[in-house]
Amino acid sequence: MQILAYLIPISLLLGGVGLVAFLYTVRSDQYSDPEGDAQRILSGQYDDKPKS
Repeated sequence: MQILAYLIPISLLLGGVGLVAFLYTVRSDQYSDPEGDAQRILSGQYDDKPKS
């Protein structure tokens, strides 16, 4: 039971770090255009032979 005294705060801390990382990505507009990304992946307009 004493291990729970360590594991619960550690898990809360890691959850908080994950939440802060998620909020950072939302505020930096990394999810701003998901439809455009999906269309670019399916588009046939890409360079098969890039310049070296």
